[in-house]
Amino acid sequence: MDHIEGEPCQDVEDCRLTDRHVQTLLNREADEIARHFTGTFSPETVRNCVEDSYTHLAATARIRTHLPVLAARFARQRLEATAKNQGATVSDKPEVLFVCVHNAGRSQMAAALLDHHAAGRVTVRSAGSAPADTINPAVVEAMHELGLDLTKEFPKPLTTEAVQAADVVITMGCGDACPIFPGKRYLDWQLDDPAGKGIDAVRPIRDEIDRRVRALLDELVPARA
Repeated sequence: MDHIEGEPCQDVEDCRLTDRHVQTLLNREADEIARHFTGTFSPETVRNCVEDSYTHLAATARIRTHLPVLAARFARQRLEATAKNQGATVSDKPEVLFVCVHNAGRSQMAAALLDHHAAGRVTVRSAGSAPADTINPAVVEAMHELGLDLTKEFPKPLTTEAVQAADVVITMGCGDACPIFPGKRYLDWQLDDPAGKGIDAVRPIRDEIDRRVRALLDELVPARA
């Protein structure tokens, strides 16, 4: 029986690409994205990227509620990065990529905090070499205390195009390796891992990330006098 949109899939077979309902949802998302990239990518290229993004996310996500929508968001990010790498789009905004193994804690907090403080002046992304199925609940709670909502975010695989598009690539002290490209600024922030910790232990990690993010923002986008 086809999976019903909005209900969680507990088994990978429930959300496989051969499922007609899933394929219909992916095609719908791909058509919308293709309109945005008219003149840059063909509809076929967009559709392939959406399906590939879905396959990547389905391999790690335990609960697959709205997975086609999440795959579309991931695909759009990948296509935006590729367009920038190819020179098809030009932006004067610096781009920062935060990377940790599972993209479920430190990198998610850093991305949310930088995006919040930058207020549109910086393009921010996060990813992981082995993404978890969900974001750490204690991390979600810690960010909620600051008025930042991570409930709609999700762990994403690290891709070469994301690294290529970034001006600054920051690993979070968790032993993750990134492709090296000339002209990028690489940083490694040594931070405690929030995995398995309660909210009281996560708050100091969050606050240290916030301090570093604010300092980075001052470097990337100096405050106007």
